[in-house]
Amino acid sequence: MLEQYVKRILNAKVYEAAVETPIERANSLSARYANNILIKREDLQPVFSFKIRGAYNNLAHLTEEQKAKGVICASAGNHAQGLAESARRLGVKATIVMPRTTPDIKVNSVRARGGKVVLHGDAFDEAAAYSRELMEKHGYTYIHPYDDPMTIAGQGTIALEILNHVREPLHAVFVPVGGGGIIAGMAAYIKYVRPEIKVIGVEYEESACLALALKDGKRSVLDQVGLFADGVAVAQIGENTWEICKDYVDEVITVSADETCAAIKDIFDDTRSVAEPAGALAFAGIKKYIEREGCTDQTLVGVCSGANMNFDRLRYVAERTEVGEKREAVLAVTIPERPGAFKKFCATIGKRQITEFNYRLADANDANIFVGLQIPAGDGRQKLIEKLQETGYQVADLTDNEVAKSHCRHMVGGRSTAENERLFRFEFPERPGALLNFLTQLGKRWNISMFHYRNHGAAYGKVLVGIQVPDAEVAECRETLDNIGYAYWDESDNPVYRLFLK
Repeated sequence: MLEQYVKRILNAKVYEAAVETPIERANSLSARYANNILIKREDLQPVFSFKIRGAYNNLAHLTEEQKAKGVICASAGNHAQGLAESARRLGVKATIVMPRTTPDIKVNSVRARGGKVVLHGDAFDEAAAYSRELMEKHGYTYIHPYDDPMTIAGQGTIALEILNHVREPLHAVFVPVGGGGIIAGMAAYIKYVRPEIKVIGVEYEESACLALALKDGKRSVLDQVGLFADGVAVAQIGENTWEICKDYVDEVITVSADETCAAIKDIFDDTRSVAEPAGALAFAGIKKYIEREGCTDQTLVGVCSGANMNFDRLRYVAERTEVGEKREAVLAVTIPERPGAFKKFCATIGKRQITEFNYRLADANDANIFVGLQIPAGDGRQKLIEKLQETGYQVADLTDNEVAKSHCRHMVGGRSTAENERLFRFEFPERPGALLNFLTQLGKRWNISMFHYRNHGAAYGKVLVGIQVPDAEVAECRETLDNIGYAYWDESDNPVYRLFLK
């Protein structure tokens, strides 16, 4: 099987559209982690993503009859742009079905490259199903974003370039994983030519479909997919890609949103370029691998797979970077409600920089403060907490608490006396009418006692809602929320809620 893919890779037709991207040394990251860390700059492709390689290779191998009928795909971003650009260069009509939640910047980019955009559904699955209907109706050829041998071979040319240019001993190559097209193509080539090199996949923890498949020994489907790293938001590894990955990928590392944000900053510091979340995954994985293995003086290559970042998302990324780099602790601390208490607290924490301080009078005796503090990397957070506790403060560590980081730190108004209140965290699709749809389906049965929404530049917005629901009606309320169809979590037992909002 590998030999077949290597032949396809060697004969791939990508360079009529794609460019051979440079491999640059990440000087700051290399110095900090005592290894030679290299960046494969796929963000420098004409469509700012590696996806043009597979899309063009697939189109270039179609028959003239297939080209004449046109092509179609479903995509929310990079594959759509790669296919539109490839079709433009080859004079092929391309139809791209995109969810209605797709940001305008990506829709406009596809149209600017000559692609016909059809907006359908709120999620990728609905768009994909509709694209298949159009394919059957009009006789289009479907160009899969990852699960096609020609697409896989096109992406595999990245590995060919790496091995041609990195002459020193290469310890490992780190590759972002969504449906598996790029890692399958690269693994096939690397393991055939240089089997001693490790091929390590990196997945966002809320869309880790390859990690799940390797654990189960089959192509399992994730119950839910997180959308922060939208370029890899896939629920199931591809069928063709799985046949390669299960035997030739050495391991998969999963990383959090905060760790990904920190990696985006690392790439920016070394290149002055802003990677999209999926594009930075490999470098979040490299850092975790080095910390786990304790390796030094090794050459490690990461693929920066794309830079199609929505500008609105930069605020969110910047906020989460310090936490992801383990240089900020987010804490709830109970201090006495009396003059001089804040000064004493500041004296206790010493010269640490306060990054955030939120407080509102709650009762006459104690004050719960929400505070962010800069800390040294490593075990600085735990030492800080221990010092505060030794001084007599009650401390709750909120650094990994999603409600605290996404909502509570931005909310004002203090505690509520609302009876029978339950707290729910939602992901609303970013489209007109999403809130009205929610309120209409929720009906007038239960009162909304709190609401916080924040746009962070993704297809889905983060929403925190308080709903007054008597205990006897909780099951019925959850059934109603299930029927609305928006992803949600019950956060009624979250410590942040008890400390600051309830």
